[in-house]
Amino acid sequence: MFFFIGFLIVCGSVLGGYMPHGDVRVLWQPLEVLIIFGSAVGAFIISNPKHVLTGVLKHFSRVMKGSPHSKDAYIELLTLFYTIFRLAKAKGMLALESHLEDPEDSSIFQPFPVFLSNHHAVEFMCDYLRLMTMGTENPHELEALLDEEIEAHHKEAHDISHAVTTMSDGLPAFGIVAAVLGVIVTMSSIAEPPEVLGGLIGAALVGTFLGILLAYGFVGPIGTSLSNYADADTKYFNCMKAAFLAHLNGYPPAVSIEFARKILSSHERPTFAELEEAVQDAPNPG
Repeated sequence: MFFFIGFLIVCGSVLGGYMPHGDVRVLWQPLEVLIIFGSAVGAFIISNPKHVLTGVLKHFSRVMKGSPHSKDAYIELLTLFYTIFRLAKAKGMLALESHLEDPEDSSIFQPFPVFLSNHHAVEFMCDYLRLMTMGTENPHELEALLDEEIEAHHKEAHDISHAVTTMSDGLPAFGIVAAVLGVIVTMSSIAEPPEVLGGLIGAALVGTFLGILLAYGFVGPIGTSLSNYADADTKYFNCMKAAFLAHLNGYPPAVSIEFARKILSSHERPTFAELEEAVQDAPNPG
């Protein structure tokens, strides 16, 4: 929603400030757009590996979603951890094995549909719980492994946002290329009357205008939005990391999820009372 509001504000401000003084039809220069955007896309393909190219297409929808994890999503995550740790404390880590093999059909995971829809988070949680069932009990060793995996995931996401930001940095230069080509066309028509030359010069300057507008009004902000999304997603996995480590250090389930809750930002962190109320209704699988 905010993406479209920002889009409309940028377009409305630029066109609204221009229209009282000029003909908006002059800004419609398809060949300038082809030179600028086509060159930028070509350079983008040249400079990035396949997984980044496909990742940009895959993750572009994130720009329109805003923050990936709401307060309710964190309440659900922490309540799930409480359910898992309570079962592990009561019956041992081996009691989780059957639930980890098929989370979608597990009586533990099924009451938490938002978490189940996040396939990477499900895989992340199940992998580390499986390690614990296999006898991994050293919190320092597990912390190092968690850090490595979270950092790898964070870097992959930031590679995508960095690629888009780099593309935005090149757009003004490609706008200058389009403008220079327009000047060349203008100079080749120097014998034409002033009204024709004026139109050609105007078309050339549109190239510079479009390059700057696309860079700072659209593509650059999209890159920043993808970066913010990656940071917020990393926070989600760091929350899981805090819960795992607290459990390995022997804390009871209620304290373990409190460790995880405390690392969250204020706008997404549930209060102690909200979380306490949620865990009171947590499922109690046998």
